[in-house]
Amino acid sequence: MSEPAALLERYRQASLRIVTAESCTGGMVAARLTEIAGSSDVVERGFVTYSNEAKTEMLGVPSALLSQYGAISAQVARSMAEGALSHARADVAVAITGIAGPGGATAGKPVGLVYLAVARRGGETKVERQHFSGDRKEVREAAASRALELLDAAIE
Repeated sequence: MSEPAALLERYRQASLRIVTAESCTGGMVAARLTEIAGSSDVVERGFVTYSNEAKTEMLGVPSALLSQYGAISAQVARSMAEGALSHARADVAVAITGIAGPGGATAGKPVGLVYLAVARRGGETKVERQHFSGDRKEVREAAASRALELLDAAIE
């Protein structure tokens, strides 16, 4: 797991800023980063886009993408990360969308399914699919921890 204070220091040294776009984690990644004193020079902003409407209105995720693939998809995670970058003055974005449970699962999209994306301004967007086990709290914690790891990897 990436230590938030060390992560912030690495970004500070590189003069890079972070934006988060969170759905199932409800702001947990931004909270972990901003509980560190002095984080305001690295964390530019965080979007909590729980509903499809919020994803469209705040991040510019096309409603057609949501209709075609669903909110829990690689395509929407990518669009969330890229949309966060385009709506912020940041250099790196991380996005999380998933099913924390206990409800919400569908055929092919079980509880614990999470898509994460990290986008770097001027670079490629990386998306990954994870399936975390446990209850709602454990899925959300695991997704937030993985998001911090992805932010850490994005600076290398």
